Amino acid sequence: MKRVARTVTLLWLLAACAGTHGATLADAPNSSVSTGDFPTKPVRIIEPFGMGGGPDLLARALAPELSKLWGQPVTVENRPGAGATAAPALVAKSRADGYTLLLNTSSQAYSAVLSKTLPYDPLSDFIPTASLTSQPYLLVAGKSAGVTSVSELIAAAKAKPGELKFASTGLGTATHLGAVKFNFEAGIKAVEVLPRPSDSIADVLAGTIEGRTAYMFAPISITLSPIHDGKLLPLGVSTTRHSALLPEVRTIAEAGVAGFDFPFWYGIWVPAGTPVRVVNKLAKDIARALAEPNMREWLAKHGADPMNMTQPEFASFVHTESETAARLIKSAP
Repeated sequence: MKRVARTVTLLWLLAACAGTHGATLADAPNSSVSTGDFPTKPVRIIEPFGMGGGPDLLARALAPELSKLWGQPVTVENRPGAGATAAPALVAKSRADGYTLLLNTSSQAYSAVLSKTLPYDPLSDFIPTASLTSQPYLLVAGKSAGVTSVSELIAAAKAKPGELKFASTGLGTATHLGAVKFNFEAGIKAVEVLPRPSDSIADVLAGTIEGRTAYMFAPISITLSPIHDGKLLPLGVSTTRHSALLPEVRTIAEAGVAGFDFPFWYGIWVPAGTPVRVVNKLAKDIARALAEPNMREWLAKHGADPMNMTQPEFASFVHTESETAARLIKSAP
């Protein structure tokens, strides 16, 4: 694990030189893109988790605001599958001109730590462009799991070490890291059930609802309907603050795992080599769109807090998050 941590840190230093620092010093070589009238054609937002997931909902809220700002169509494309790596793989191979954007979660920062077989480098093949929002995950259990609280889940797992199953949307995703952190800090051992290549986050959540897995960490927005229908039980909020969407649900820290805090966040990335002028314009325009009253209202309704970072601040934040993930994996059994 020491080698993994050192490798991750080195990769990030290289990525910082190519992405963060390059995006503030000079344009990418061999680029003829000008931002004087950018964009002059439709822009695509690619998201990796499928219809109804948090990234999809946020992308579809953001796209109309950007379209109004730019006077160009902004479309959202769902590319779930391959453990949430199909979308980044597509964007990494796209032309570096600012017209193909990746909207991803904190998984983009985490995936380099856990998977060395990706068809792209999550660090050096992308430029972190714009921070979007931060919000909690929800620890949920299916009714067939037979638990109604965090303490009952921990007790059930300790009674049968290594037998309880938890779901994730893939190695290196926030659903995976949230569960790894929870299992480690709660002192339990459980078996991860990875998604099929074509599974969306809705498919993964369905596995918990139907009893194929006992629990998982999921965006609150996608859990509200099954919770309301009595098909899913909310056990705890992953941050130290309660969620406005489920104010009656305690935090995991309050429910028995002292100090537990695991927010997840969204951001926009573009392919490495995108001209700095384009990166900066995208960052500023996305920030403007997020500040629009309609967008602020939508974010509040969905329990999301704007991150309000500049492009360099976001790039530095992504770097720190990747290092944090490396430490977590190193410390976990």
